[in-house]
Amino acid sequence: MDISGYTHQLLFGFYPYVCLAVFLLGSWLRFDREQYTWKSDSSQLLRRGQLRLGSNLFHVGVLFLLFGHFFGMLTPHWVYAPFITAGQKQVLAMASGGVAGALAFAGLTVLLHRRLADPRIRATSRPTDIAIVVILWVQLALGLATIPLSAQHLDGSMMLRFAEWAQHIVTFRGGAADMLAGASWVFKVHIFLGLTVFLLFPFTRLVHVWSGFGVVAYLRRPYQLVRSRGN
Repeated sequence: MDISGYTHQLLFGFYPYVCLAVFLLGSWLRFDREQYTWKSDSSQLLRRGQLRLGSNLFHVGVLFLLFGHFFGMLTPHWVYAPFITAGQKQVLAMASGGVAGALAFAGLTVLLHRRLADPRIRATSRPTDIAIVVILWVQLALGLATIPLSAQHLDGSMMLRFAEWAQHIVTFRGGAADMLAGASWVFKVHIFLGLTVFLLFPFTRLVHVWSGFGVVAYLRRPYQLVRSRGN
């Protein structure tokens, strides 16, 4: 195996486990040790209108993309095969993901401009705040750039390979990196940057995403039973 082969195995066979381990363990440690930093650090008071527009567009788009990637990549082919072909699923993913990606990209562009162009907001922003927004912006741009490439494989073969890669990773099966052999560099950079977001997640304001899931769990809590002293 040559250097490029070792690099490929490292980036797509071992790096995912490093990123996921840091993502889970780092999130837990930050919540356990630094709960006062477990927030999104809103700058709403500094510029409310632009924040509302950009935030709404970004969150609607990115949440759709997050769950779409999660279920799309991790759902085995045999589960949906009786209802939809791989090619049809890919076209659906391209159309819906393209719309959601465009919304998220537009929203994040507004947020990035707001953070960089307003001197007050930039002064109150940590370097990690700006860095993670730029990384997400590039990641969304790469995601949109994969749509024309995906249109060259409308039989769904490339999508199935990406799904096999993800399923090999989460089930700890070997040969995951081999699934990405021959894929365009745009796909590979998109995957690598997506993994890097997981790696950086515990060290940025993105940890507040966990709080969103916590709110759902809180709403499903059982009622508290209150009795008087006499009982």
